[in-house]
Amino acid sequence: MNFMSKKSFRYINSSAPKIDALAKARGNAKYTDDLEFDRMLYGKLLRSTLAHGRIKKIDVSKARALRGVRAILTGTDLPIRYGILPVSQDELALALGKVRYIGEPVAAVAATSEETAFEALKLIRVEYEPIDPVLSIKDALKSVQSVHDEGNLHKAVSLEFGQTQSTGADYSREDLFYYEGNTHLALEEHSAVALWQKGRLTLHSSSQTPFLLRKILAKALEIPETSVRVKVAAVGGGFGGKLDPFAHEICAAKIAMITGRPVKFTLTREEVFYCHRGRHPAVMWIKTDWKKDGRLLDMHFKAALDGGAYGSFGVVCVYYQGALQPVTYKIPHYRFESARYFTNKPPCGPKRGHGTPQPRFALEVHLDKVAEELGQDPVALRLKNLMTPDSVTVNQLKVTSCGLNACIEKVAEVSGFRRKHGRLPPGKGVGFALGSYLCGAAVPIYWNDEPHTTVRITAGRKSGLTVYCGATDIGQGCDMVVASVVAEILGISIHRLRLVMADTDTTPPDLGSYSSRVTLMAGNAAKDAAEKFKSQVLAIAGKKETSFERTLQSALRKKNRIESSGSYKPPAKLGRFKGSGVGPSPAYSFSACVAEVTCDVETGEVGVSKITFAHDIGRAINRLAVEGQIEGGIAMALGEAFFEEQVYDERGLHRKPSILDYKIPTMEDMPELEIFLVETGDPAGPFGAKEVGQGPLLPVIPAIANAIYDAVGVRIDETPFTPEKILLALERKAMARAPRVGPDKFPDIVFPEPFAVRPVSAVQASC
Repeated sequence: MNFMSKKSFRYINSSAPKIDALAKARGNAKYTDDLEFDRMLYGKLLRSTLAHGRIKKIDVSKARALRGVRAILTGTDLPIRYGILPVSQDELALALGKVRYIGEPVAAVAATSEETAFEALKLIRVEYEPIDPVLSIKDALKSVQSVHDEGNLHKAVSLEFGQTQSTGADYSREDLFYYEGNTHLALEEHSAVALWQKGRLTLHSSSQTPFLLRKILAKALEIPETSVRVKVAAVGGGFGGKLDPFAHEICAAKIAMITGRPVKFTLTREEVFYCHRGRHPAVMWIKTDWKKDGRLLDMHFKAALDGGAYGSFGVVCVYYQGALQPVTYKIPHYRFESARYFTNKPPCGPKRGHGTPQPRFALEVHLDKVAEELGQDPVALRLKNLMTPDSVTVNQLKVTSCGLNACIEKVAEVSGFRRKHGRLPPGKGVGFALGSYLCGAAVPIYWNDEPHTTVRITAGRKSGLTVYCGATDIGQGCDMVVASVVAEILGISIHRLRLVMADTDTTPPDLGSYSSRVTLMAGNAAKDAAEKFKSQVLAIAGKKETSFERTLQSALRKKNRIESSGSYKPPAKLGRFKGSGVGPSPAYSFSACVAEVTCDVETGEVGVSKITFAHDIGRAINRLAVEGQIEGGIAMALGEAFFEEQVYDERGLHRKPSILDYKIPTMEDMPELEIFLVETGDPAGPFGAKEVGQGPLLPVIPAIANAIYDAVGVRIDETPFTPEKILLALERKAMARAPRVGPDKFPDIVFPEPFAVRPVSAVQASC
């Protein structure tokens, strides 16, 4: 496909500031918690103090009698189960009969002030019958207690792809890894404001998925979807943490329906930790077979996920543990087995990278170990096994553009990796790793044949030029993407456009801001809408004036209103096996990373001095935003590598539910960054663009782990890489024991017999 050169663009590939930057910098942007309405009530949730137990009695009489209290809900008021995935409808807004984690909501109060609502919570008496909690995968496998009546296993997958398993291998290796759970920690806590007017519900919420939230609200409240409107104000970060429906949203809506008054629920920071939906803790086992020249023959990957108390996006995460490894590397024979277990902890769900950082960490560290034992350069080993453009993976995913080779060569050259690796002074090291991610899922959560997104453009004599898009800007800049694409096509100033985003009443449907889908999908829809709009204007005007602006005004003198609509639906997936809906994407992004570290053998402290990073972006819609996203992904990766962990005591109580105790990187922790954008011009993307929101996190963590080994000769096969673990591994090394910290056994899981999937033929792949 022939793309315009960079010089042809006005906005595409530019570095313009985000269109909402000034409002946010000045503090003028309105977030959900900033919204105020007359006669508004303030809601609070009473949360379980027990990780596992039966609810014998809830007494709300004293709380109901408190002056200023206007409504109290318990589980019997909201008995309909729901969930973000159709296959996991297992949640209730308020626990009914049983609690499954400390922090689970059991009652909701609304009062005329926040202080009164808090006071009312203290007056509610809940009598529990304790049940032994299930707090680990080991507990889930052995405990006689069940988190759910159906048992502790949520989902197990076993799939096998490609040719017959190799018998001609010269070398085999297997390894074990553990990835600690962590959370999103968006600056803005979750918030919702509900209004009930003339039989219709309006919910303002800091949600990443307004259209999915509308569907779930209608179900939980037993009202038609047409009676529900969801509007999203400015969102102070999401990273996946605001994808699920939450109890406070449903309770706010129900109380608004009961009282007829506006109701606001804003969670405290501690509450956000209790309902976090963050990264799954994962134990992983990997075995590979090789020829001595470094060609990969076979891979077997197993993962066990601690899912917490409810389903959330867990089924999808189970499949993602194995789905994307073949997108990066050619694997002739591939088997992956994955299982998710319920435990009595807050439910895990999607966090930046959604099920892929854990296996990427395991795979990239494993490959470095293989390279060392085969006596090969880790870069060269990967280059021999790279996925190539315009090809089909062993698990039937279609790869279009692939700039991996260019990414690798760029970071290896600029960082001096080949010159430095294994040759730096003791305590200093370099590490290398790759990553890949999807540009939106090819299959929607609720399967249907509708477009995945639609963008509408309208213009009137007095109403201006307005662009309507249902996607949510969570700080990633999707409003800038949509505006840039439309402005580029029409040839007008980006500031000429009025944007209406994420309102289920006024914007056309969109699946939401997740899976790095918005740039490619909403961008394509915006491009389609703008091209149709431009054609209409030219046809109505009858001739092209000196500028499109003048042509538009000429057309509007002939016709009061001009409107166009554009949509996007990805190509059909290739696979037809169960689970083939997870992994397919219109395109995939690719990344390469080199990390340089210094490790103090006396204290175990590790400092990252420099990150050299290259990302196959397809084409940057806005270079400034792309670089910012990469920097943000690197920062989050540093947090997961060194600091972040969701840890619980023997009761199941979160030990670090505050920003003071749950550590994340600050500006002081950021290393020197050298970032390169590799532009491959993907035919599936708008102007060739691909994702950048989630992929950049993936290779950073294994690159750091590999750099630590290069620096001090010890392997930390579990996150986070704390000083204590470094010192323990060094101590083991000094005692001539395995210089490693990590799991020593995979859980005793009996997976089902693998479902064998035949390779896709060349004819099928081209269809």
